[in-house]
Amino acid sequence: MLTGDGPVRALAYPQLVGLPEIGDRVLLNVGALVMGLGTGGYALVVALPDRLPPDPVADGTTRDAGHLVKARYTPLQVIGLGVDEEASPHRAVMAAATSLDGMPVVTADLHSALPAILAGIRATRATAKVAYVMTDGGALPAWFSRTLDGLSGELAGTVTTGQAFGGDLEAGTVHTGLLAARHVLGADVTVVAQGPGNLGTGTAWGFSGVALGEAVNAIGTLGGRPVGSLRLSTGDGRARHHGVSHHSLTAYGKVALLPADLPVPDGLDPALLAALEPLTARHRLVPVPVGGLDEALRASPVPLSTMGRTLDEDHTYFLAAAAAGRHAAGLLAELAHEGDPVADR
Repeated sequence: MLTGDGPVRALAYPQLVGLPEIGDRVLLNVGALVMGLGTGGYALVVALPDRLPPDPVADGTTRDAGHLVKARYTPLQVIGLGVDEEASPHRAVMAAATSLDGMPVVTADLHSALPAILAGIRATRATAKVAYVMTDGGALPAWFSRTLDGLSGELAGTVTTGQAFGGDLEAGTVHTGLLAARHVLGADVTVVAQGPGNLGTGTAWGFSGVALGEAVNAIGTLGGRPVGSLRLSTGDGRARHHGVSHHSLTAYGKVALLPADLPVPDGLDPALLAALEPLTARHRLVPVPVGGLDEALRASPVPLSTMGRTLDEDHTYFLAAAAAGRHAAGLLAELAHEGDPVADR
């Protein structure tokens, strides 16, 4: 986009503002651009003042015909069809859904863990159907994620929950999103994480990703099997994130009130293991063999990057996420042994 100060990178969501064309005047929000945010350092197109998009058709047949309002009471609030609304084709299924039937669900505090978790699942059970439940701690539009675009053929679907929107299915809560992943998308395994970007103040509690502890509670309450992807790093130069991130210690150690499996890659530095010891008061540390995981990570269909660091620059981070995926996939054998029809596919 060309401004009075010269050209800037700008991002438009056609579903909200219409499709910009060369020569259009645009109204921009440049807050993230001015701040130089690593994930979202773009100007955002708020409107095309001279060519507004058509009004949504409220005839009960389109996505916009629903009553689920997200980004509520902001100028660009989105009204979509909730997966469990009366007009939804999935209403009956969702009304009857009460349990996750033991489905393994991997929780992670950063969106960058998603492809690594998926790599671990695929390396262990290539045919597993995997869904993604996106929470609203980071980007609200799922359309912002290049990772999701690159994984479109690898996922059974995305459910956007809370204030997040733009997934294959819309849900008002993480609980509804989890049930939709299981009973509408038919997932064997689900991954729960916030969208790209996050909010953090450098304090123990001031990080949007601590909500993964609440996701653990939701998974356990609904009869799922929580699997926590630990945020481990040998490449992060910040003391609070080097080794075991303080966010993992807070989310799993203080926010999560129900037990979870916390996979740990075999061969982990003993000092890192010692730092995880406080979590064993409630959770189970599970050693996971890492054979083949490096190859699976390097074969990822999307680039692996966290806070600007690549796989080789923070191998431990991605390996821990892949180990969580491997463990979750391994749990499907237990479900199949118990006669679960989905896990036995």
